[in-house]
Amino acid sequence: MQTTIYSAKKIITMNPNQPVVSHVAVRDGKILGAGSLSDLTGWGPHVVDDRFADKVLMPGLIEGHAHTMEGALWSFTYVGWFDRMDPDGKVWDGVKTVDDVVARLSEIEAGMEDPDAPLLGWGFDPIYMDNVRMTRADLDRVSATRPVGIMHASGHILNVNSRGLELAGMLREGHNHPGIPLGPDGLPTGELKSPEVFTPVGKHVGMDRAFLAADPQGLRNYGKLCVRAGVTTSSDLGQQLTDALVDMFLSVTEEETYPVCIVAFRINFGIAPKELVAYTAGLKSRSTQRLELGKIKVVADGSIQGFSARLRWPGYYNGAENGLWYVAPDQLAEIYALALKAGVQVHTHTNGDEATQLTIDTLEAALRETPDPDHRFTLQHCQLADAAQFRKMGKMGMCANLFANHHYYWGDEHYALTVGPERAERMNATRTALQMGVELAIHSDAPVTPLGPLFTAWGAVNRLTASGRVQGEGEKISVEQALYAITLGAAITMKMDDRIGSIEVGKRADFAVLEDDPYAVAPETLKDVGIWGTVQGGRIFAASDL
Repeated sequence: MQTTIYSAKKIITMNPNQPVVSHVAVRDGKILGAGSLSDLTGWGPHVVDDRFADKVLMPGLIEGHAHTMEGALWSFTYVGWFDRMDPDGKVWDGVKTVDDVVARLSEIEAGMEDPDAPLLGWGFDPIYMDNVRMTRADLDRVSATRPVGIMHASGHILNVNSRGLELAGMLREGHNHPGIPLGPDGLPTGELKSPEVFTPVGKHVGMDRAFLAADPQGLRNYGKLCVRAGVTTSSDLGQQLTDALVDMFLSVTEEETYPVCIVAFRINFGIAPKELVAYTAGLKSRSTQRLELGKIKVVADGSIQGFSARLRWPGYYNGAENGLWYVAPDQLAEIYALALKAGVQVHTHTNGDEATQLTIDTLEAALRETPDPDHRFTLQHCQLADAAQFRKMGKMGMCANLFANHHYYWGDEHYALTVGPERAERMNATRTALQMGVELAIHSDAPVTPLGPLFTAWGAVNRLTASGRVQGEGEKISVEQALYAITLGAAITMKMDDRIGSIEVGKRADFAVLEDDPYAVAPETLKDVGIWGTVQGGRIFAASDL
């Protein structure tokens, strides 16, 4: 097979033996070698390709916590606070009030031909609107006859109108569940908290396909977003995988033009622990070069800005009640025990520090029964973990994937409203995690925040809030540490560092093609480094061609 040697202005390898080189050789979609041109010509006949001579190459960026529904959601209506770019490069303006949200949805509704078709918005973030609570009456202004829903930016709360509640059989008195707030009339307000509560309603407002991303075009849209962000491998952290859905993922990812490897985790919802572990273990053999299977995602609690995360004493700064458990402790223990015995890796969502403590204690007990020196069970978000928790995690071989974007998108609100100044300053404690020996990744949780690892790295390096205030000077990490976290660090947390994460012989030929050198720009401008496109498995994808 033909060997192609690519030259570049600079190649950042993440290989400590040769951190920077000028050329990389590719054969059969893999890296044959990296070094100088003279180092690589000894492999025999080759062609030299100088198309990247004025670019900077680094390992393909890895998004260790995202959801491919980011691609599917663009089939619906964006109603988030911040401006946001869609897969085709169009920037949608953020909306700033409930009235603005209603107006945008009403405009879409007026153009819909089918009077019974559902209308779904996404990205809603009321914490920026003085934490106003949208009600079914607000969405009834959009339509009283058509089911209308809005998914919050956190992904943990859904608002629906009266028609949506009616179709789900929920527009009645008698509910007694913390995830179903009631109005003065004894009926649900239309705000539904936790997937357990809103999933049965979601199908009536068009959310079934969006939530599962069980849609080929949505998966292709997500691939476009990855190229624009320099991403060559992305997790899909929480799919209710079935044989039919796996078949769809295999079909789309095997398309020659599909530009990214998807790592699809089976979520714990809707299935008993024994079946969850057995089914997920059975999926491993179906993995391909562009679809990694055989991993589990467990959700322990909700979101901090949605006040549904589980916090230790003293709880929420504004006095809100503690959040929700999304998994029973005995069920979590059973999943961990069975997964360790089956050799199945588990990633667990914990936003609050009470949820983090539960997972640490539960895994410690499970490891006494089934020791595994390289389990790499990973805590996702893990936002309020303190030094003692990270120290224990490091000794137990746990990994962490911290939500570095949170300081920009919700930092000011965390400081003033959700957890207060002291805990907000140490949220997503990247420096502490590294000091305690925890293998570390950082993430966007797209669509909760936009996919973009360089932005995430910028967030970890600078820790700036949307108002421009530094939040947690002592938890800043270096540019080098942040770039490691979005390449080799993320690969380690998914047990894929033998194949991706660095540019060295034998690994997949995955590169992010940059317009600028991320080490040469000021750290404050890291997020603005231009992205030309990607190389994935030796195949070249230019963002301009999407």
